[in-house]
Amino acid sequence: MTTSPDPDTTPPRPSSRPLRTMAARPVDEPHRVASPLELLFDLCFVVAIAQAGAQLVHSLVEHHTGNGVLAYAMIFFAIWWAWMNFTWFASAYDNDDVAYRLVTFVQITGVLVLAAGVSRAFQDHEYLAVWLGYAIMRLALSTQWLRASRGAHGPERRMAVRYAVGVLICQIGWLGLLLLPVADRSWVFLVMALAEMCVPVWAEHGSRSAWHPHHISERYGLFTIIVLGETVAAATVAVKSGIDEHDALTRLLPIAAGGLLIVFSAWWIYFVVPIHGHLRSSRRAFLWGYGHYLIFASAAAIGAGLEVSVEQTVGKTELSQLAASAAVTVPTAVFLFTVWALHARHYKVGIAQQLVLPAGTLTTLACTFGGHWAVLLAGLTGALTVTAGVILTAHAAPRAPRSPETGGSAGTDGSAETGSADDTA
Repeated sequence: MTTSPDPDTTPPRPSSRPLRTMAARPVDEPHRVASPLELLFDLCFVVAIAQAGAQLVHSLVEHHTGNGVLAYAMIFFAIWWAWMNFTWFASAYDNDDVAYRLVTFVQITGVLVLAAGVSRAFQDHEYLAVWLGYAIMRLALSTQWLRASRGAHGPERRMAVRYAVGVLICQIGWLGLLLLPVADRSWVFLVMALAEMCVPVWAEHGSRSAWHPHHISERYGLFTIIVLGETVAAATVAVKSGIDEHDALTRLLPIAAGGLLIVFSAWWIYFVVPIHGHLRSSRRAFLWGYGHYLIFASAAAIGAGLEVSVEQTVGKTELSQLAASAAVTVPTAVFLFTVWALHARHYKVGIAQQLVLPAGTLTTLACTFGGHWAVLLAGLTGALTVTAGVILTAHAAPRAPRSPETGGSAGTDGSAETGSADDTA
């Protein structure tokens, strides 16, 4: 005897047709999780992030800090923006047919082309491959939006067309990176980055795309995990190289231990609250989504900073101890503060909980002056920040019990999720 599946809990079986109408998916669709294609997409994007991180390390150890940070910011924007636009589009329109998969493969190809040009962009200010890879990704996305417009009507159709047109127009502006003098390219980047970020605001004026809050929060969370994993991998390779080439195990242990504590604390603090409950309007979602540029960029930069710290410790660079320490503590502080500003603060209860992450941010910056113990001190600061949050949450738990209607619960970074958290933005 067999039991029939519950129609309310069994996800619908996708159509077997190779080409299907690209219609908006329900915003309250149950069991909406990341697809295998999205996971492949993320992994390929991390290749470009790894290249950007490696070149940032090279720039820092060669005392080209200003140019290195600027190039990193520009290239990371291209990676992040292309990833983010695909993620929100897929949340609304992923129909997983043959055409959708093939166009997504084109976007993956684009990021690999971009990754191949990262070193030339950093070292020679040559942006042709970066521009070409970015253009491939953006043109493919514009094709997806045009396809979505064919299955839409009224304001939704107008929104899809606006997206497609806005993406195409911006690609013309990015030609400035190829045609203008090097001195003017930072202004090109600033103007075009602002123009790109205005496209969704303009396109969705009057009609919001059907993105799925839980799916979006999961996608961002998964990408955060992958970036933190890349940080661990980069630091591990750097430590191994230092041990193999310089027999510096004793000197590198504080960096290795501190780096792991930083990554563990970053993971704990980021995932302590289920943020999808906060994403209930386009205004909130845009602010939250755009702010993740700093979260992703700083998380990746932590790994680069750990590599710099290793190279300084084993004597492979003349960079000062203070500068090497700052390469770790500054991005760590940016990560902590941005996570607090974007979503953790919305679930805080009381001034003590509100101050946990800002205090951890300031203390992490102070660790910069800890000499060769700076990275370990920063890691211990992260661990103490988490510990303080756990203790404060335990004391606040009787006053902020779990809400079965909203799924709210006390957070363990010093935050407490409540049913009214969405009203505090």
